[in-house]
Parts: sequence; structure tokens; C-alpha cells
Amino acid sequence: MSDFHSGDQLDHYRIDGLVARSGMASIFRATDTRDGRSVAIKVPHSEMEADPILFDRFNREEEIGKKLDHPGVVRVFGDEDRSRRYMVLEWVDGRLLRQVLNEQKKLPQDRAIRITLALCNALDYIHSQGVVHRDLKPENIMVGPNDEVKLIDFGIAANAGSRRLTFAKLTEAMGTPDYISPEQVKGKRGDARSDVYSLGVMFYEMLTGKVPFTGPNPFVIMNERLLNNPIPPREVNPEITPQLQEIIYRALERDPNKRYPNAHEFALDLEHPEKVGVADRAEMKNWKQRRSPVARQILFYVMLALIPVVVFGLMLFLARNK
Repeated sequence: MSDFHSGDQLDHYRIDGLVARSGMASIFRATDTRDGRSVAIKVPHSEMEADPILFDRFNREEEIGKKLDHPGVVRVFGDEDRSRRYMVLEWVDGRLLRQVLNEQKKLPQDRAIRITLALCNALDYIHSQGVVHRDLKPENIMVGPNDEVKLIDFGIAANAGSRRLTFAKLTEAMGTPDYISPEQVKGKRGDARSDVYSLGVMFYEMLTGKVPFTGPNPFVIMNERLLNNPIPPREVNPEITPQLQEIIYRALERDPNKRYPNAHEFALDLEHPEKVGVADRAEMKNWKQRRSPVARQILFYVMLALIPVVVFGLMLFLARNK
């Protein structure tokens, strides 16, 4: 692991202190000695550099970050001569959305809407640049003093046209499955609608203090989102309006073709909830009915067993009608 200490020099940067450490990298606050500005230095651990998948993730984050320029996205500063591999990012004052939710559990509706609208704006920008984040969660969102937001960690983001990187290859890197879209669970690449789904999960959590799907392990949680419906938000928090509940359902549609097609459409409904028509949804009535993957497997094997019977019947029918 990186062993920098306060006062150490790294090229043009003076290390001010360790901010965070993960299994892949350490993040330090530092001062650019050329102009005195504060920056964040992200230094990969040596074992990460030896892992081609994780190191590719680090390089992708830098590559994508350098091309994005938006107040809702953390800036990654450009190329310069460096004595070793590291990334230089803007220093962001604020706290992770995860820290905010840990302290407050659920947020007032107006604040949840304000944060979600800011995230919609940031997502709309990155999607316009051909980038899909694919790992939206409270741990990857900084919230400033006035609820301004910054998207961070584009390590598993995808550029339009880049090679496909499946969910299976990134299970460990992606961490908690609570915010991942159903199509990503199935191993599909994911697109802007996948980010919309993840934002819908966070909006649900901000308003209720809970995530839509829970379970004892990641595989149960992933199966839950593929097979079952979440507790209706108004069942958890009756103060949520029917219109906001409908907006959540539109963002959490299991089929991406039925979901908000982009963050802009999501934002329009949040800005004008009075215009949102509330649907009589089956998922508000049958959410207590739980299906399990075991039942699906039994159905699969029954259908498999019936194939020879159907084939034999078809052959018999053709023989009798010659």
C-alpha cells in the first residue's frame, strides 16, 4: 500500500494527509506547490497495478475524467510528467451522500428532490458525452454545503463504443449490488437507463431510509430485483405523495424500455410532479407475493422435461397426416 505521510513530496504536490483508503487505492489531500491550490491525489496500491482488470479500471477513470467538464462531476486534471502512476483530481469540500444517509436515515422531501435533480443534471451531461457511470451509489456522490453534488469514481464507467466489460468480471470491483440495474445483474452492458435505475434506488432510499431490495447476501438481493417488487414507498413513508411514488416506480421499471429513457425526463417529472399521472400499478398490490429463484429453476426443468414429449407428439402428428 501507499506509504505517503504529511509533508512528503510527490512531484509538484505536497502531501497534506491521508483522506481515504480502499482495497485498490489511497486518496490523499495535497497542495499543488506551483499555485497553492488543494487537490486530491489518488495513488493505486502496488497489488492493484499488478492486476490488469483493476489497473484498467484506474486508467479508465482517469481517461474518462479528463474529458468531462461539468460542475456536477469531479474534475480530473490533465497530463504532466509524473514519477509514478497516480491521478490528480479537484479537491471537493463536502461529505459522501452515504455519510449523510447514515446520519439522517431519510431526508426531507424537498432536500431529496433537490439532490436528485442535481444528479439528473450531472447524469444528463455525462450521457451527452457518451459516458455511462454504471456504479451510481451514495458512496460515489459528494454532497456540498448547499446540496450541490459531485459524481466521483468513474472506474467502471463506459465510453460509447468501448469494449464490453461484463458484470461478472467486475463483481468485486462494483461492491454492493443494492443500486445495480436488473440488466447489469444479467450481465448486460447497461446504458443511460441503467444510471436512471440506480438514481431511482437512491431517491427511494433518500425518501424512505431503506433500499428497495434487501437480503442476506448479494445474490439474494440481485434475484429479488429480478423476480419481485419492492415495498411501495408510501407503505414505508406515508408522507411521500402519490406523484413522487409514481416517479420512483417509473425510474425502477425492471424493463429498461419502460423506464425513463434518460435523466432529463426523470428531472422533468420531479420539477412538475403535479403533471404526473398516477397509474394503478399491479406492483402496489402484489408486492407481498414473493417469487424465488428455486421456483424459476423448477419451472425450467419441467419445461425441459416436456420437450421430448412435445417432439414425440409432433412426430406422431406428422406421421398420421402423411
